[in-house]
Amino acid sequence: MKSKIAFILFFGLIISKGIAQPKAVEYKDGNQVLSGLSIVPAKQLKDKPGVLILPAWMGIQNHEKEVAYKLADLGYQSFIADIYGVDQRPTNTKEAGAKAGYFKKNIKEYQARIQLALDQLIKQGANPDEIVVIGYCFGGTGAIEAARTNMKVNGIVSFHGGLGKDATRAIEKINPKVLVLHGADDFYVPKEEVESFQNEMRSAGADWQMVYYANAVHSFTHKDAGSDNSKGAAYNEKADKRSWIAMLDFLKEVL
Repeated sequence: MKSKIAFILFFGLIISKGIAQPKAVEYKDGNQVLSGLSIVPAKQLKDKPGVLILPAWMGIQNHEKEVAYKLADLGYQSFIADIYGVDQRPTNTKEAGAKAGYFKKNIKEYQARIQLALDQLIKQGANPDEIVVIGYCFGGTGAIEAARTNMKVNGIVSFHGGLGKDATRAIEKINPKVLVLHGADDFYVPKEEVESFQNEMRSAGADWQMVYYANAVHSFTHKDAGSDNSKGAAYNEKADKRSWIAMLDFLKEVL
């Protein structure tokens, strides 16, 4: 409840200052209606750079919105993707696990939904030559998929995302720059998966970075994840702040 109240106050402050102009945007994947959120800052950076935000497994939540508004405050235009669809959004973690699992298994469908959202970011006015994809947890996995398929973006940032892929998939050269922000104690991403990912990046000739945060597990940027690391997902204020700074430095480098 406290996090919801804080977000409402934060949202109201931003709108009252005229910093951001949020707008729901409907688009389609075949017959499936999707609804993302476009946020255009009142004062954009010179080249109108854009950031595509891929949500965690629960879909578009306060966390993703807060990220978008903070980016707007800095002059970045953003679009929060709807991966599931307006009538397919999970109502609990069990449903979220099933839906996210479906897209991880049917990776081409996930990639297609990401590309559709990227198209919307550009349609809303972002410069197609100045774009970065960022994602959280399930969305972090999606951000890495954007790199693996060489979507026309400058870079990708994965916050506590899954790193694995089907070993039968070919490794292609990766053009976008890659930044992975990872909890050092994240047991949802086993050591073997990390090593396989790093070898993949080397084989793909990627320009990649991976930053580990001490005492951090999965979901370390999510304030509503609790504080018990033993559960595997928990908020870590220090890792949250440090990873945000790392992302901003990355944006300045690639955009």
